Amino acid sequence: MAGLYQEMIIEHARSPRNLRQLEGVHQTVEALNPLCGDHLTLYVQRDGDRIADIAFEGGGCAISTASASLMTSAVKGLASDEAFALFRRVHAMLTTKPEGASPPTGVGKLAALSGIWQYPARVKCATLSWQALHSALNESASQADMSESAPPTGASKNGTE
Repeated sequence: MAGLYQEMIIEHARSPRNLRQLEGVHQTVEALNPLCGDHLTLYVQRDGDRIADIAFEGGGCAISTASASLMTSAVKGLASDEAFALFRRVHAMLTTKPEGASPPTGVGKLAALSGIWQYPARVKCATLSWQALHSALNESASQADMSESAPPTGASKNGTE
């Protein structure tokens, strides 16, 4: 199993999916790992609450690139709450020792990254794109909260003019 996971990481590092700039995006998030120089720009295109398209640009090590490639493939088409839930599962997988010997459930192909927790210096590489996604989701949630609490155009907050 470890060999298969290693091959998947190498494949995504050599031929990353969604490595491109998106035009007309709703969100752009810059992320940097100052410890090793990995950097990326995450582009998110939304359709309501759903991630319609997502892509990234940047440079970094094989782990950082593979993680961003796997992440963008996994979250494309998800609603924000589904993407938040996947973020939490993957973040736990990347940062903590697993309970059992079997691959984590609910992460699909992202299980290829499940051994990263054993290499603390690589955890930041693997989580860089995920932290950028988390920032985009939080920003989107904040904007949604603000628009729900905003008064309609032409009206004051207390309903008087």
